[in-house]
Amino acid sequence: MNAQALLTAYRTIVLREIRRFTRIWPQTLLPPAVTMTLYFIIFGNLIGSRIGDMGGFDYMSFIVPGLIMMAVITSSYANVVSSFFSMKWQRSVEELLVSPVPNWIILAGYVTGGMARGLGIGVIVTFLSLAFTRLQIHNLPMVVVTVFLTSALFAVGGFINALLATKFDDVSIVPTFVLTPLTYLGGVFYSIDLLPDFWQGVSMVNPILYMVNGFRFGILGVSDVNPFVSLGMILVFIAVFSFIALKLLARGKGIRH
Repeated sequence: MNAQALLTAYRTIVLREIRRFTRIWPQTLLPPAVTMTLYFIIFGNLIGSRIGDMGGFDYMSFIVPGLIMMAVITSSYANVVSSFFSMKWQRSVEELLVSPVPNWIILAGYVTGGMARGLGIGVIVTFLSLAFTRLQIHNLPMVVVTVFLTSALFAVGGFINALLATKFDDVSIVPTFVLTPLTYLGGVFYSIDLLPDFWQGVSMVNPILYMVNGFRFGILGVSDVNPFVSLGMILVFIAVFSFIALKLLARGKGIRH
């Protein structure tokens, strides 16, 4: 395929993904907005007023970057895993397999679609947070790079989950038993400096800790880990996950029978 054909194939997949989640916006865009608003009210206003400052900032300001990142992570992941698995279930994915579209274009198209939803949710949650606190931007490039790379990483993760899933229950296993615990234990609601030394070491194994803290550094200028280490970790995970996704797609894992 020439460059124009590749671009057309990529654009077609991306536009289809965007139309899919915007058409059913009460299911894809509204619930995360409502959930994050409840977090702002309960954790930020009610509990935060009793906790006081954290990391040199009031508690609401401290948790807002983590909550934005949590919304981006879950939405990017959910969009790709639900969309691609639905295509597998309906067997419409076979149309892509018999086409001359390269596997990397298929992966890039779905990942970009997942990023569009994740980043869209991130923007919505950011605007909602302005009703509760005043955001400041310490390092705009760090904010942009971290949120884009994190969204891409979990979109690729959703693609792998969709390839490996054999039934609808498999789609919810990773978000429920892996993604949610790692997110809650990833420093969204607290600084790991509050933990004993042993648990600080355990927390450093959690990859989401680096993403949340990298984003928090970009907004507030404080972080439990080196922000450049955070970016390095995200890039490594993207490279590994992309390699796995392309290998599975080439083997037809979960697709060819």
